[in-house]
Amino acid sequence: QVQLVESGGGLVQAGGSLRLSCAASGRTLSGYVMGWFRQAPGKEREFVAAISWSGGITDYADAVKGRFTISRDNAKNTVYLQMNSLKPEDTALYVCAGRLGRYTTHATDYRYWGQGTQVTVSS
Repeated sequence: QVQLVESGGGLVQAGGSLRLSCAASGRTLSGYVMGWFRQAPGKEREFVAAISWSGGITDYADAVKGRFTISRDNAKNTVYLQMNSLKPEDTALYVCAGRLGRYTTHATDYRYWGQGTQVTVSS
């Protein structure tokens, strides 16, 4: 069983930056694909970014490509999401997720989920 805890969210002005962290406990993230998803009020959950176990494969939603960077430190059992040039439309609850096995960007394929951290971008 893997427990995921996100941190680093907050209130930031448009154009600013935040770095989200997702710390895993319970077991090592060895072999785990990790992803970030977000959900804004009244909207469906959407994919933001994903990273393979080795970090050699990454994917991003078109809306964040070129602004967000996903990374991981397997020695620290932590995954990060660096968010730059934030826009008001990035406002959402950001949730970390993990799965053991095949690389995927589909939320339904992820087994383990955190509680999320709120990101609010003011205009």
